[in-house]
Amino acid sequence: MSKLGLVVIAHGTVDSLDDLPAFLTNIRRGHAPPQELVDEVTRRYSAIGGRSPLNDTTREVAAKLGRATGLPAAACGRLFAPYPDAAIADLLAQGVTDFVVVPLAQHSAPLYVEAVREVAKKVAPEARVSGPENYGRAPLLVRAFADKVDRALASLSAEQLAVTTVVWSAHSLPTAVVRAGDPYDTEVRAAATAIEASLARRPGRTTICFQSQGMSKGPGGRPVEWMGPTLEATLASEKAAGSTRIVVAPVGFLADHVEILYDLDIEAKGWADAASLDFSRTESLNADDTFVAALVSVISPFLAPSAQDAQGSR
Repeated sequence: MSKLGLVVIAHGTVDSLDDLPAFLTNIRRGHAPPQELVDEVTRRYSAIGGRSPLNDTTREVAAKLGRATGLPAAACGRLFAPYPDAAIADLLAQGVTDFVVVPLAQHSAPLYVEAVREVAKKVAPEARVSGPENYGRAPLLVRAFADKVDRALASLSAEQLAVTTVVWSAHSLPTAVVRAGDPYDTEVRAAATAIEASLARRPGRTTICFQSQGMSKGPGGRPVEWMGPTLEATLASEKAAGSTRIVVAPVGFLADHVEILYDLDIEAKGWADAASLDFSRTESLNADDTFVAALVSVISPFLAPSAQDAQGSR
């Protein structure tokens, strides 16, 4: 008789600054990072206290999902330890035979499901692996994000709202990825539209940006073209349009990590201060109960044995 377990997988991060070179090598698909890149990323991690909270958050989400579903759940990262093989080994030791992947990346979910599937083929070849498609427009997730934005706008008067821009923010990708057919850009924009339609309070303006462009060059040292507009350019254009207050809603992200705690809270705030813009951001979902409920709704089709038979793959 089959027994399901949950593999909760995030992008991954390091718990020690000493691991940053290896982490960056993984991100760069096996290419060792130049020392200046290691130094810059080390500086950014140091500025937020020396480590990202992402691994802790991923474990907390896994624990809450386990309690909510009554299933064993293990946390892992796609690009750094604990890797999927460790999560799978943990679940196998608990008698799990089939895996439901919970990707903590709503606009790239199939990539994370496939990462677990590839590992499972090697360490548990008889196991079924299933998981969701992109779920950025899942109703409960949209509601969770909209609630965060409404909370950020709650104290503003009608006059203040009129000169406030909410900036929907997501991580940038190289434009070559999108041109090759990745739906990321379409998915992010559609999710932002759905969240905006669910707001109880309306800012004067909304716009979208793609933040955290990569710092390294491509093959042969050639510059990499990244999706835009950048956040810095967006702040300038919104000031020119008459906004005096910026609320960044990083709806392309689910949890706090260096791209939130440094790129927004430190770097972007510095840009806004220099431009005399009032700057804030919405709270991340992290391991909120509302977010966990949204994840349960996303994976529920995969939890019934009949769904495993129909949708799982060996």
